Amino acid sequence: MEDRKFRTILVTGGAGFIGSNFIHYMVKKYPEYNIINLDKLTYAGNLENLKSVENKSNYRFIRGDIADTKIVGEIFNGNKIDAVVNFAAESHVDRSIDNPGVFIQTDIYGTYVLLEAVKKHKTGLFFQISTDEVYGSILNGSFKEDDPLLPNSPYSASKAGAEMIVRSFYKTYGTPIVITRTSNNFGPYQFPEKVIPLFVTNLIDDIKVPLYGDGLNVRDWIYVEDSCRAIDIVLHKGATGEIYNIGGGNEKPNIWITKKLIELTGKSESMIEPVADRLGHDRRYSIDCSKIEKEFGWVPEYNFEEALEKTVYWYINNEEWWRPLKVRISKK
Repeated sequence: MEDRKFRTILVTGGAGFIGSNFIHYMVKKYPEYNIINLDKLTYAGNLENLKSVENKSNYRFIRGDIADTKIVGEIFNGNKIDAVVNFAAESHVDRSIDNPGVFIQTDIYGTYVLLEAVKKHKTGLFFQISTDEVYGSILNGSFKEDDPLLPNSPYSASKAGAEMIVRSFYKTYGTPIVITRTSNNFGPYQFPEKVIPLFVTNLIDDIKVPLYGDGLNVRDWIYVEDSCRAIDIVLHKGATGEIYNIGGGNEKPNIWITKKLIELTGKSESMIEPVADRLGHDRRYSIDCSKIEKEFGWVPEYNFEEALEKTVYWYINNEEWWRPLKVRISKK
């Protein structure tokens, strides 16, 4: 078990959903750490997510692309970076089906650019945030960290490709790395193209919710704060070169999630609009998280249904945050 200490951490993609929640968590828990946030501010990046920390003395934002060698080089030349936590990625599966090249550029080449900087400057740790989608679909049982990767969408393939680049730097150059593969996160500040905030915000406005296929595709859900706690533990204690699954143990079919959101917003099931299934839609994701539990004692703290209710009420009470984003989506 490692016991790492840091002075300066570079968080990439920190204006996105999980990244911004992680920055809130870290700035509060570790006031002695300096957090640098590098984010390109694509359509899904939003500095409004970070309003409450933007003036903190231990936080700094830099706008830039992880695939831009010049700006990445300037950051590493101007700061003694102790660790990189790489959240930066194109992540919406539907968009990856329409435009795979953007995902390959950011998720794979961008990761490579960061790794080159880490290698050159002998940075203490490169932490790759990955996804359970790299395993592909599984009808029975759960994937463990040493199972083969069989991604089925351009998004999950780009994340698997990034992992392979990360692994190669560890094996070839001795670059210190760790990787986590997380299940579906939910919570505040999630861009409203993802299923939970999309459905909640649609329902608030009495707009029907588009349910793919028969609605029986299963996902494992984890509240974002539980995810941040797990990432924190792996960042400080995860063994170099290792991979850790992070999941909530809340496997639910999409139709269950849909009906629960309808119930929580006080609407009727007539708001469900069945739509043609997504191309290559994985049937079930399931990961075995016994490794992180056995090594560090980590288990989710939040009750799933209570966290879901808390999330729905956050969107109900924060319309000023998501309404401009819904307009942005409509223009894409």
